[in-house]
Amino acid sequence: MGATATLRTRSLRVRYLQVPNRGLEFTGAEPSPIVLRVDVVEILGLGGLDQELRRVEPLLVSSVSAGDPFLDQVATHLIAAGGKRLRPMLALASATRGTRRATQEDLLGSVSVELVHLASLYHDDVIDEATIRRGTDSVNSRFGNLMAIVGGDYLLARAAEIAASLGTEIAGLLATTLGRLCQGQVSEVKTVCSVERTTEQYFEAIAGKTAALMAASCRIGALTGQASRDEVEALSVFGTNFGMVFQLRDDILDVVAADGELGKPPGQDLAEGVYTLPVLHALADPEIGPELSTLLGQPLALPERDKAQAMVANSTGIAATIAVGREFAAEANRALAGVVAPELSRALGTLTESLFDDLPG
Repeated sequence: MGATATLRTRSLRVRYLQVPNRGLEFTGAEPSPIVLRVDVVEILGLGGLDQELRRVEPLLVSSVSAGDPFLDQVATHLIAAGGKRLRPMLALASATRGTRRATQEDLLGSVSVELVHLASLYHDDVIDEATIRRGTDSVNSRFGNLMAIVGGDYLLARAAEIAASLGTEIAGLLATTLGRLCQGQVSEVKTVCSVERTTEQYFEAIAGKTAALMAASCRIGALTGQASRDEVEALSVFGTNFGMVFQLRDDILDVVAADGELGKPPGQDLAEGVYTLPVLHALADPEIGPELSTLLGQPLALPERDKAQAMVANSTGIAATIAVGREFAAEANRALAGVVAPELSRALGTLTESLFDDLPG
C-alpha cells in the first residue's frame, strides 16, 4: 500500500439514508435504525436478482431446521433479523450474471456462504461479549454463550453438508475458507490491546476474517454457474479485493458513526482493544498519536471510548484508510477485466465504487 498517512479529509461526518425495510431486507423483522446507502440489488442492476435472493430466504430457514423447536429458534435467530445478504448476492450474481434464473445448485451455494457468515457472527459476538446484532439481541445475549457457540457450530455443519452436496471442489473450498476465517480471528486476538499492532497484522486479519468469504462467495457462484476457469479465478480475485474494501469501510464507520446509527454500538472495536487501520494511522500521527496511545492498550469504559473515538475520527486515519480502500478497489476492478459477461463486470465494478458513497471526504 502507498504512503497515505498524510492525507487529510475536509469532512468527518457520514451521511446516512433513512429507508424502509426493502430491497435485501427480506423478513418482517425490524430493520437496523439506518441502512447505509449500499442498496446492493439496485446498484447491481442485474435483471431478476432480487427475485433470486428472495428464493434464498426460505432455503436458509429450511436448511437449519432440525425439528427441535429450541434449536430451530437459536439457528434462525439472525436469519429472522434480516440483513443485506451480500454474500449470497455475490454468489448468485457470479452464477447467473443476471441473465437466467438461478438453479438449485446456485441457490444452495449462496445458502452455504451465508450460513458460514452467520456462524461467524454467532462466534464473534461471544468473543466480543456483544449484546446487539442487526438491531436485535445477539444470540449470546438471548440464549447464552454456550448456545451461541453450539448454534454457530451447527450452522457451520449445515453449510458443510450443503457444500458436500455440490461436489468435492466446493466442499474443499468451503473447508479452506473456514480455515482462513479461523486464522484471521487468531491473528486479531493475538494483537488485542496492542498499540504495537502493525498494518501487516491488520491486513492479515481482515483478509482471513472478511475477504476470504467474499472471495469464496464469488468463486462458488462461478463454479455452480459453470464459468470458465479463467473467469472463476478472476471472480475470486475480485471477491478478495472487494472484501478488503468492504472491511475497511466497516472499520471507518465503526469510528465515525454515532450511537443508534449502525444497529450495533459504534466504537466497539476500540473499546475491546481491536485496533483497526484508522486507529493505527491515528497512532502514527505525531500530533495525536502519543496522547491516543496513553488511552489505548486496555479495554475502555464508555468515557474513554468516546474520547478515543473522537480523536481517531478527527485524525488523518480516516482519509488514509479511504485511500487504502481505493487501492484495493482498483485491484478489484482490474480483476473484472477477466469477467466475460459485460453486464456482470459493470455491475460488480459499480458495487465496489458504491462502498465509498457517504464516506467522509
